[in-house]
Amino acid sequence: MSPIRLIILVVAAIAAIGAAFLVRGMSSAPVQQVQMEPQVIEREVEVSSTKVLVARSSMRTGALLTPDDFRWADWPERALNPAYFIQDASPDAIEELSGSVVKTPLLEGEPIVDQKIVKKGETGFMAALLAPGMRAIAVEISPESASAGFILPDDRVDVILTYDVEVMSDRGMSDTTLTKTVIRNARVLAIDQMFGEMDGVPTLTGSTATLELEPRQAELLAHSSRLGSIALSLRSVADADENQGVPVANTSLLDGDSGAGGSGVRVFKNGNVSGGS
Repeated sequence: MSPIRLIILVVAAIAAIGAAFLVRGMSSAPVQQVQMEPQVIEREVEVSSTKVLVARSSMRTGALLTPDDFRWADWPERALNPAYFIQDASPDAIEELSGSVVKTPLLEGEPIVDQKIVKKGETGFMAALLAPGMRAIAVEISPESASAGFILPDDRVDVILTYDVEVMSDRGMSDTTLTKTVIRNARVLAIDQMFGEMDGVPTLTGSTATLELEPRQAELLAHSSRLGSIALSLRSVADADENQGVPVANTSLLDGDSGAGGSGVRVFKNGNVSGGS
């Protein structure tokens, strides 16, 4: 073999060995991982807003609105509704709407609209609160006969009648007092509340309660108020759905049944005979 070929073979062998060592070193070298932290770009976006009249707290149907029940709140202009009361357009809205009655329950922070309230002086607000087929009838109450002022609009009550009867028995005529629940689960539509005192303590009281009843039940309430004294018993919220929320009444008094459980009964009110058999 010629010297030139020998030299070429030696150089090629050395290059091959060097390449092998280079590849081995690269494969065994630790791989460095570079972690890229996400870049957060903060930008302040200015949203145009205006002042809208909203409810300061949740309010039930029949609640009487006072200036403390309203507040002006920032509202995005793109979400404005033409029915809202805007401070720039109606700066006196709080004073004008005070004294209105809530027709549909309001949630805290909900914008006030005309469809949710009945303004003072408007007619027909009570009729708007009545369910179809129902009637509104008022009955006189006192703190003693209405749970000391704790009964409020949209509460549920039982109507209790207490009256005197004269019963004929084997021993002759005798006087007795009967108490019975004549209407159950009646909805209170309104109470003419006013501030007064009971045993020297300031109390929110009322003299008249308006109930939502069926026509026959309204007749029963009117009849019962003539027979004796009426008391309202406040029901638990958990019992409001009893009988699917429909009031139940014992209308036997309208048919001349005094409830004394016998014949020869005369019902007295203020010393005068007012009914019986």
